[in-house]
Amino acid sequence: MKLLRYGPPGQEKPGLLDADGRIRDLSAHVDDIAGAALLPDGLDRLRAIDPATLPLVEGNPRLGPCVGRVGKMVCIGLNFSDHAAETGMAVPPEPIIFMKATSAIVGPNDLIELPRGSEKTDWEVELAFVIGKTAKYVSEDEAMDHVAGYCIVNDVSERAFQIERQGQWTKGKSCDSFGPTGPWLVTRDEVEDPQKLKMWLEVNGHRYQDGSSATMVYGVRYLVSYLSRFMSLQPGDIISTGTPPGVGMGQKPQVFLKAGDVVELGIEGLGTQRQTVVQG
Repeated sequence: MKLLRYGPPGQEKPGLLDADGRIRDLSAHVDDIAGAALLPDGLDRLRAIDPATLPLVEGNPRLGPCVGRVGKMVCIGLNFSDHAAETGMAVPPEPIIFMKATSAIVGPNDLIELPRGSEKTDWEVELAFVIGKTAKYVSEDEAMDHVAGYCIVNDVSERAFQIERQGQWTKGKSCDSFGPTGPWLVTRDEVEDPQKLKMWLEVNGHRYQDGSSATMVYGVRYLVSYLSRFMSLQPGDIISTGTPPGVGMGQKPQVFLKAGDVVELGIEGLGTQRQTVVQG
């Protein structure tokens, strides 16, 4: 299934994408794509519905973040060997973990707002997985049972805030609009191998990132198990797994986003995003 949320910010309704690429309304069955709806039993109930029996949503409504009421957004840094190489940093011996504020989460095609004082706002196409069942001290063998599905995240990053100022990475990662998520949550059964997905990103039609989740250092299965040693993962939590090479910081000379730029990105089987950059 491809589950989604549509409508104005803060008023999104649950829906799914049918086989013809049309949005169908799920409001009669769930109140949101969140919480209990993401549990295995909840997904099974949605899977049993014939999409043709659901109301068709007319027009082209705004798509919101594909998951609602996100408890936490956990991100993994330097998790692609070829991206680590372009930054000049060593592949970490354990996953680098940082948090992105949930207030940064927006829809897949919403505006990216440059924060005041921004000097180096950058892009990162990332594969994210969404937790569907609480995970605490789970083994790698059990890990995938706790994954509801996958989606795209653009881990927008202000590099000066992140790297050149004191403190942790969070403040360079958490500005409003720095977490475009979606367009849909693709359930786990529709992704044969999350470690073999093509990933790309373009700015103003120029392709900067053209990689694959195959170069991830720590894969989805490992990350579920690893993170569950340090915190419980709850239904609806989003874990964004890192980016392939081609970020603006890695260009020679470096390239960063400016007002008016258009960012387009996608991951094989998970859809695409498109954002216009504005001054916040």
